[in-house]
Amino acid sequence: MARDLPFSIQLHSARLFPPVTDHLPHLAALGYTNVEPTDLLYDDPAALREALDASGLTALSGHFPLHLLNDDPDAVCRIAETLGMRLVVCPGAPEEAWPGTTDGWRRFGEHLAGIARRLRSRGFGFAWHNHDYEFRPLPDGSLPIQHIVADPAVHLQIDVAWVALAGLDPQPWIEGYAGRIAAVHVKDIAPRGSRTDEDGWADVGSGLVPWPKLWRTAMAAGAELMIAEHDNPSDFDRFARRSIEAMRAYSALSDAEASVTSE
Repeated sequence: MARDLPFSIQLHSARLFPPVTDHLPHLAALGYTNVEPTDLLYDDPAALREALDASGLTALSGHFPLHLLNDDPDAVCRIAETLGMRLVVCPGAPEEAWPGTTDGWRRFGEHLAGIARRLRSRGFGFAWHNHDYEFRPLPDGSLPIQHIVADPAVHLQIDVAWVALAGLDPQPWIEGYAGRIAAVHVKDIAPRGSRTDEDGWADVGSGLVPWPKLWRTAMAAGAELMIAEHDNPSDFDRFARRSIEAMRAYSALSDAEASVTSE
């Protein structure tokens, strides 16, 4: 059966075009109904909530840095509650915090599981957002991501493009964590040597990532949020418009295939 998910966008993509909140009415006009904020927007959560409400937008998830999750989890919960979030996402760790050994990554995963359980006791889900480094082999052949999400308490916000940039096929990773894919970052990669002014990223649907297939895979894996993202767009409005057009097409195709399957 098809699932009706909100069209979502990561506000990190708008950070180079401040003030970010000025984009909210336009995002709503394009058809987005949900946004994912980052800590750059948490100075005044009540004001951000007011701006979201005025545009008819929700913020069902948000990125919170590891240091804040460690040092002030109460602040994380207050911000998340004010904004109406259901999911707290850790967007990675600074390179200096990466463990150097397999045992270190195991301990790191156990630490994240403790964070996840504390957040769950407060009514929030918890997920880890990956980059490419979690998918690069350790000396024993295992991957950091396997240790990060070893405990079922830790869910995954899978950034498909970063998995692909690590040289791996994202599809089996989405399938392998079915039921634990809290959200997906819908990001695209430009052909090699192009879009250098945008660090090699592309608007959703204009790059190399096979999104029609991966969208279906994510739906089957139970993803609750599909969130458009571009790490360095030269034109945020262009990115937002083109990406929701592509996401609408993927959603419609997925719905049609689900309807045929159920007949």
